[in-house]
Amino acid sequence: MPAIIKQFFYKSHEMTLSDSRFISLNQWLNRYFSYDVTPILISGDASFRRYFRVTDCDVSYIVADSPPALVPIAPFIALANAYAAAGLTVPKVIVSDAEQGFMLLSDLGDTQLLSVLTDANVADYYRRALALLPQVASVVESLDPVTGSTQPLPLYDEAFVRRELGIFTEWLLERHLQLELSHEERSLVEKSFDLLVDNALAQPKVGMHRDYHSRNLMLKEGELCVIDFQDAVLGPVTYDAVSLLRDCYVRWPQTMVQELMRQHYQQVLELGQIPTQTSFTQYQTWFDLMGLQRHIKAAGIFARLHYRDNKPAYMADIPLTLSYIVDIASLYPALTPFSAWVQSRVVPAFAAKGKDTQQGDQQ
Repeated sequence: MPAIIKQFFYKSHEMTLSDSRFISLNQWLNRYFSYDVTPILISGDASFRRYFRVTDCDVSYIVADSPPALVPIAPFIALANAYAAAGLTVPKVIVSDAEQGFMLLSDLGDTQLLSVLTDANVADYYRRALALLPQVASVVESLDPVTGSTQPLPLYDEAFVRRELGIFTEWLLERHLQLELSHEERSLVEKSFDLLVDNALAQPKVGMHRDYHSRNLMLKEGELCVIDFQDAVLGPVTYDAVSLLRDCYVRWPQTMVQELMRQHYQQVLELGQIPTQTSFTQYQTWFDLMGLQRHIKAAGIFARLHYRDNKPAYMADIPLTLSYIVDIASLYPALTPFSAWVQSRVVPAFAAKGKDTQQGDQQ
């Protein structure tokens, strides 16, 4: 772990850093308002950023505090400009300070799409969300707000995919579960990961949000707005659709997912984002295995958020990701052994670890 990240999270430094940044944030904000405003913390996210809300003359704004050595704001600003130019509703950057890592943004409200979804309305909302993906896909480069030059999005290449899959092994299997894998188990995992890498690389590439799901879509006055897009890349055509439809935080009936999957298939076919000869069976394989890769990565990231970033709440989302992994991998003969291994080795180990933790808390 880089030394600066350790410093950020060690308790002895965390409060000092947090207080000093909050003081600096107040001083920075009060240059732009007619009277002193007080930022009210509304959330942190799954990175090192924090978000506050301020109000001036009955107008509400969001303030982002993004430590520049950890999460530079330039990618966010560049992507915000590109997404807005593509016709997507995103936070508007009103003023920013790259050196300190502060941004004043338009306020898209507090209503995450996830908070309003029901069995009755989810299909309609998801159709609307899928209908935004052509605009997301059209963003393949971003405009540097400082130099004015355009930069292509990073490529979601083999090294990128393997790095993400490695998070599962490092943080869930080894760090959290402390599993000592046999040679046969390591070989099984590596072969399964190879298949997922090949699947990702085989797909046509489009502009990819990379975290397109119901917590990163906001509802404001009935309109879907897009947030948390700063990690956009150029990658597999099915990635954002499966991220939405097989959400890491909620699971919907397979019949509905299948119907909406077909909608996306027709959408990318008509837009020429996949070859005209691509069958739905081929598309579904891409979709299923892309979702499998994402859930493996997410399970590892949730463990990393707990241990590295002191955000234990995400551990509660691991069982859902593991259930996706078991179920989807079992549909493909080449991945059936991996499904069985996760079911017999990883799922029980995670459950046992949870019981040990609960018992320790009660003592």
